[in-house]
Amino acid sequence: MAFGFFRRDRKKDKTVEILTENSILLGAEAKDKYEAIEIVGNLLLKEGKVEPSYIDAMKAREDMLSTYIGNGVAIPHGVGDAKNLIIESGIALAQFPKGVDFGDGNTAYIVIGIAGKDNEHLDILANIAMICEEKSHVEKMIEAKSAKEIYDLIHGGN
Repeated sequence: MAFGFFRRDRKKDKTVEILTENSILLGAEAKDKYEAIEIVGNLLLKEGKVEPSYIDAMKAREDMLSTYIGNGVAIPHGVGDAKNLIIESGIALAQFPKGVDFGDGNTAYIVIGIAGKDNEHLDILANIAMICEEKSHVEKMIEAKSAKEIYDLIHGGN
C-alpha cells in the first residue's frame, strides 16, 4: 500500500505535505463530536492549511449529514463556500482512545479533518477511504503509540 498521494508536488521545487507528523494528535479526548471537530480543525489551522472560520464550516457540514464513515472513523470537512477558507490542502488526524459519539450509535476513535484545495477534496476522501476500509489499518491507528506510526501507515507502511 503506497499512498504517495499525501505528498503532492505543487511546484517543481516544493513538495506539499498533506499530512505531517505535527498534524497527528494521540490520546485526544472530546465531550462530543463538535469538540472533536474543533480539535482536528485547530490542527489544520496550526499547520497553516485553513482560515479559522473553516472550523465552523466543518461543524455546519456535520449538522447536514454525519461524516462518520464506519470502522470507527469520521472525516469532518467543509463544503461549498468553505473551499474559499482553505489555504492549502491538508489533513489532520486525532486518535480518541475513549471514542467520540458521532450519532446513531456510531463511535469514532479516529477523526480525520480534511481540507481539500481546488479539486483535491475528492481525491483526499478517496485515498482516506481506501486506507480506512481495512479494519486492521484503523485498529493500528487506534492502538498507535506515536504519531510516526500513524504517519508511516498512511504514507504506505504497514
